[in-house]
Amino acid sequence: MSETELEFLDIDNPEGGAPWRIARRFRPSSGEGARAPGLVWLGGFASDMNSTKAGFLDAWAAERGRSFLRFDYSGHGESQGRFEDGCIGDWLEQSAALFERSTRGPQIVVGSSMGGWIALLLARRLAEKGAQDRLAGLVLLAPAVDFTEELIWKNVDESIRREIMETGAWRRISQYAADPTPITRKLIEDGRRRLLLGAIIRAHAPVHILQGMADPDVPWRHALTLVEHLSADPVTSSFIADGDHRLSRPQDLAQLAAAIELMSAQPKGAPQGDLFG
Repeated sequence: MSETELEFLDIDNPEGGAPWRIARRFRPSSGEGARAPGLVWLGGFASDMNSTKAGFLDAWAAERGRSFLRFDYSGHGESQGRFEDGCIGDWLEQSAALFERSTRGPQIVVGSSMGGWIALLLARRLAEKGAQDRLAGLVLLAPAVDFTEELIWKNVDESIRREIMETGAWRRISQYAADPTPITRKLIEDGRRRLLLGAIIRAHAPVHILQGMADPDVPWRHALTLVEHLSADPVTSSFIADGDHRLSRPQDLAQLAAAIELMSAQPKGAPQGDLFG
């Protein structure tokens, strides 16, 4: 399998200012794979497109001739910009632009952690444009929907809230990186404008959620709450008893591939069930 070429795309910022310069790797479809939905990877908060899961999907797509899009949000990985300058709205705009400029026909969007939230926001954006048929389905791994409010703001003490609001950022110790991760006032306030869990969420496509029950960052009950709000669409929930947040072990990747295979073969809108693993 050859490595896809690293490219940089300039994406207009609707708020004004300089365009975002976004790093992208795109693998086009080939042979029989051109008849199947393409894959789009949406990574997590402070992650990048060279993660284990994204690399696995790239190899999986290459073996089957499936198209595969992955990229880094601004301030992440190889894209330009400062991480602390970004927010959910910025990363949604970049995702929507890359989706539009890179893909054609139905796509399966795979969203990991924060990428699960962005995937659902992207689904809403497409539906507003009458383009919901561009989604063949969503596969969401440990989906951190509304995490800025539900998993951060509501779980920190008042002193940390004051630090965020008065100084503009709180640096949270991360088990995934050597340096603390800045949680900014901009991130919190922008996130509040994009919360989904207060009403029915429409994906307008089948959804498969993979959730580890030993996940210290996105509790498995958070995934159940999301399922309750996705009541208008067919949803499969796979709970992995010993799965952590990353879901990057061989057995986790096998479940991810199986979810994509099932979604690729199943007509949009067909009923699905609940799986526990």
